[in-house]
Amino acid sequence: GANVPADKQKRFREINQKLAQLTQKFGNNVLKATNAYTLVVDDVKKLDGLTEQQLQNAKELGNENAKTKGKYVFTLDMPTLEPFLMNCKNRELRKQIWTAYSNRCLGGEFDNSKIIDEIANLRLEKAQILGFDNYANYSLDDAMAKNADNVYALLKQVWTPALAKAKEEAAQYQKMIDKERGGFKLEPYDWRYYSEKLRKEKYDLNDEDIRPYFALDTAQQGLFMVCNKLYGLTFKENKDIPVYQKDVKVYEVIDNNEVIAIVYMDFFPRASKRSGAWMTNFREQYYSREGKNIIPVVSLVFNFTKPSGDKPAMLNIDELQTMFHEFGHALHSILSRCHYRSLSGTNVPRDYVEMPSQFMEHFSTEPEVLKMYAHHYKTGETIPDALIAKMEAAATYGQGFINTELLAASLLDMDYHTITSKKTFKQPDYEKQQLEKIGLIPSIISRYKSPYFQHIFSGGYGAGYYSYTWAAVLDNDAFEAFKENGIFDQATATAFRTNILERGNTDDAMNLYVAFRGKEPSIEPLLRNRGLK
Repeated sequence: GANVPADKQKRFREINQKLAQLTQKFGNNVLKATNAYTLVVDDVKKLDGLTEQQLQNAKELGNENAKTKGKYVFTLDMPTLEPFLMNCKNRELRKQIWTAYSNRCLGGEFDNSKIIDEIANLRLEKAQILGFDNYANYSLDDAMAKNADNVYALLKQVWTPALAKAKEEAAQYQKMIDKERGGFKLEPYDWRYYSEKLRKEKYDLNDEDIRPYFALDTAQQGLFMVCNKLYGLTFKENKDIPVYQKDVKVYEVIDNNEVIAIVYMDFFPRASKRSGAWMTNFREQYYSREGKNIIPVVSLVFNFTKPSGDKPAMLNIDELQTMFHEFGHALHSILSRCHYRSLSGTNVPRDYVEMPSQFMEHFSTEPEVLKMYAHHYKTGETIPDALIAKMEAAATYGQGFINTELLAASLLDMDYHTITSKKTFKQPDYEKQQLEKIGLIPSIISRYKSPYFQHIFSGGYGAGYYSYTWAAVLDNDAFEAFKENGIFDQATATAFRTNILERGNTDDAMNLYVAFRGKEPSIEPLLRNRGLK
């Protein structure tokens, strides 16, 4: 503040206040637009391909409202949308729900187009007050990446092989369409359907084969087992701690007979809750002036499909990995041993914070780990070796799509935040131009279209969405150490705990990483693990 004139300091504060209002409005619009749409189907014959469980869930949702009683209702929440797009044979219905999903907040009552302009331009002005040419360079100044050029360089290293693989995938799906004499070109609302169909053909594997081994309670116990084997932690539910919603559960985290954290687990969708999954803190870890360790209070929020009838909530592989991912963030807070709350736990650079979370994902489907916890919800049977082998064989399946949609969103984010003069972004033309420029094929869209890209316009990831890929270089390289030494090797786990999880932001992130690994990370494990090499 000392080097910034008083009038600019005043303007800086005004910008921050205005940005707080705009980002909140952006997020509220997305939530309202998501909740405003339902696909209502009255004839079950139109829903050929959906599983019994999906139909039952849709009917129960329909019965919640007198107007839709006896009908089948589908929402834009991802646990409903993804399986619908994967399984529903009715192309017109897939198109309807996809169109509603992908056009949220573009025009109409909840339009976010002008808000995008305001946010991007105010962020630019804020950065220039502080002497930066664009917002990305301001935001990245204390990140591992340091500047926008380094971000673009990394993203393009992964983009080229990812796009090539996505084109191969698209050609395979088009071939299936032509073989069926479909007479149409592959569209975004066809992708998941034909991807799932080919996966079943190629690997004899589908979502419904996997889910019965990952009932929510089973998966949660598996997660706790991994934490115990790595770090010696145990978890005890405490029903005396108040909750903010009846389905939420609370656990004490115990290390060496001492409670070191409290964790809230909030699993299911509800009307007032935004989509996605996240971890946050009600209280950060720190040491008091008297030297007492003040333990963190952590919240983990998900949107898993609720139990239905006599069946428990069951997870697919993506949801399973999401649970492990968010708990990786939680461990960063739970195991923090920092004096100052501003430096503790997840208060680290954005492109480093995703490393512990993505690192934990690796454990969710390791064969050794699966044999520990993945049991059929009805029979109690341990997941068969044959199914594990199929899962391993299919592990890199679809990675062209997965990486391309993620990288497209990351590059789009950077484009909004590297402008150096005030700009009006005409939607959807601007986004279309930017994605065409990098060669994105029309059958794939950015993981989030601009008008509902909450991460960057209301979630704190402005000029930071690249961090998932940046951190992926770190987490793949880190897990390589566990693969080399044994995934539950105590020396390796202790080194990860003491150099990464306990240290927060008390040193440069690369120094912390090198202290754990003994060297800087390589991009090779990432490319290899994602089948891009």
